[in-house]
Amino acid sequence: MVRQVELSSLDLRYEYYRLRNPGYEKVLLASILQYGLREPLQGIDTADCRILLDGFKRYRCVKKLAISMVPYICLSDDEALGIIKLVRLSTARGLTILEQARWIDELTSVYKMSYSEIAGHLEKSKSWVAMRAGLMTLMSEVVMEKIFTGQFPVYSFMYTLRPFIRMNGVKKQDIDRFVVSVSGKGLSIRDIGLLAHAYFKGPDGLKDQILSGDMTWCLKQLKESSIAGGCTENEKKLLKELEIAKRYMYRVIYHSSDSRMVSSRFRSQASLLTSGILRQLQRFKVAIEGLHDRFRHS
Repeated sequence: MVRQVELSSLDLRYEYYRLRNPGYEKVLLASILQYGLREPLQGIDTADCRILLDGFKRYRCVKKLAISMVPYICLSDDEALGIIKLVRLSTARGLTILEQARWIDELTSVYKMSYSEIAGHLEKSKSWVAMRAGLMTLMSEVVMEKIFTGQFPVYSFMYTLRPFIRMNGVKKQDIDRFVVSVSGKGLSIRDIGLLAHAYFKGPDGLKDQILSGDMTWCLKQLKESSIAGGCTENEKKLLKELEIAKRYMYRVIYHSSDSRMVSSRFRSQASLLTSGILRQLQRFKVAIEGLHDRFRHS
């Protein structure tokens, strides 16, 4: 049941379990200013306090607007059960995979719940839970703080850094130093990808420049010495097509896990498209392997 509570009564201990999005917050602030706060905040009512679980962006917006009373719904009077309920509602609430992973880590590390218990409560498979729990083992506290405060893009962590994390010889300290160096500078995902490849695979001079914070110089050097430099037009065309294929392959992997895509129109179109892709998949694999074998030792 929705009730009005004082904004100051909410405990924000889980604020950094949710990803920040400054651009969205600006839009939300304007909406609340014009229409008021129309969606209740959600949390847990314990014997000692009222803990906020969902609505941190709304909280920050109404605080800026000096609104003292807000609509609120109690999900549970038990912390673990409240977290489980929030994750179960994640389709509607739009939790990202990393947000889900952080809540699952809380359930396993603090409340000592097993993967099987969590899977049963969430009506998910044990592998679904294990995959998300595994994500948290890849992140240090430093990286987690940069991602969850919106200083480093979650997409860059998932699809640029994770392959390097699994490489032999790359230590967590190296990942930490890179993330700290590029965070909060307004870099695009593509620029972060260029810098990451230079940092982990390039010469020491470029790595030192990245660590020094000279991103403008580094990006200028990387773009001027583009992989397509000195290639024929046909070679440039194929390299561009390979780059596009790689980029969209990552995007499809990322978006295919979104369980909100359930409309009948989407399902019918997706079925046709995936059927066509599957028919070409083996030929595509053979072509890519052929290219890789021809040039890997050059």
